[in-house]
Amino acid sequence: MNGTLFYYPLVIQETDLDTFGHVNNAAYLRLYEQARWDVITKNGFGLQKIRESGVGPTILEVKVTFLKELRARDEIVIESQSLPYERKVGRMIQKMVRGDEICSTAEYTFALYDVKQRKLVAPTPEWLKAVGLPS
Repeated sequence: MNGTLFYYPLVIQETDLDTFGHVNNAAYLRLYEQARWDVITKNGFGLQKIRESGVGPTILEVKVTFLKELRARDEIVIESQSLPYERKVGRMIQKMVRGDEICSTAEYTFALYDVKQRKLVAPTPEWLKAVGLPS
């Protein structure tokens, strides 16, 4: 079963643009990351929890697709949804939506990383809750 669908509304800023006047490819990754941090922080697994526990998310792979041009002052919503975990590895789908148009999609493969042990660890119930999955 897929996880909860989360919504992160934002307005594209001029600082997100490249020389062509549309969103720079690297800015997409930053905006998607803002939305992911918003999800986990609101669900109790923010930076303070990560620092205290020494365990936090790490990105293993990302695939971004650019479908429609985004420009300054476009109002969009980033939709984020986790897919079921396979052992220690999770996946998340994100979409940038303007009105009824999907402008970009991103597929992330991620895991929970223990800084002290220097290895991936199984997802904890707190982490699963943070990414919107049942434990």
